[in-house]
Amino acid sequence: MSIIKEFREFAMRGNVIDLAVGVVIGGAFGAIVKSLVDDVIMPPIGLLIGNVDFANLFFVLKEGTKTAGPYASVAAAKAAGAVTLNIGLFINALVSFIIVAFAIFMLVKVINRLKREEKEEAPAAVTTKECRYCLSSIPLQASRCPCCTSQLD
Repeated sequence: MSIIKEFREFAMRGNVIDLAVGVVIGGAFGAIVKSLVDDVIMPPIGLLIGNVDFANLFFVLKEGTKTAGPYASVAAAKAAGAVTLNIGLFINALVSFIIVAFAIFMLVKVINRLKREEKEEAPAAVTTKECRYCLSSIPLQASRCPCCTSQLD
């Protein structure tokens, strides 16, 4: 019974729940970035390079056992049992990674700036006062100046 209680306490801790939310949102963000790369960014780049579909940019390393090449797509090559080097899929994954890494970098940069502004706004607690006779800095609770020995209010 105590293991269940310990597990419940562990699972309900704030940082575990934050991590779970981060993983779910990260997965959704990854799907959005994948769609952005595959459907929005790479088609115009492929057109500029010369009608190259990056998703189907591959090299056949070994012909398929079911059907001989050439193959129109990676899926057709895989269905034929061919061994392929999928350069286009790697390029898509690389562009996706760069976009996700840049987005995370920008997010961390904004969070750090907000934290820095928050620290700058907080005034430092006053712990000293000035002696009105000799103008030396003394602790707030002092009743006599250590420099000039004047009695303080």
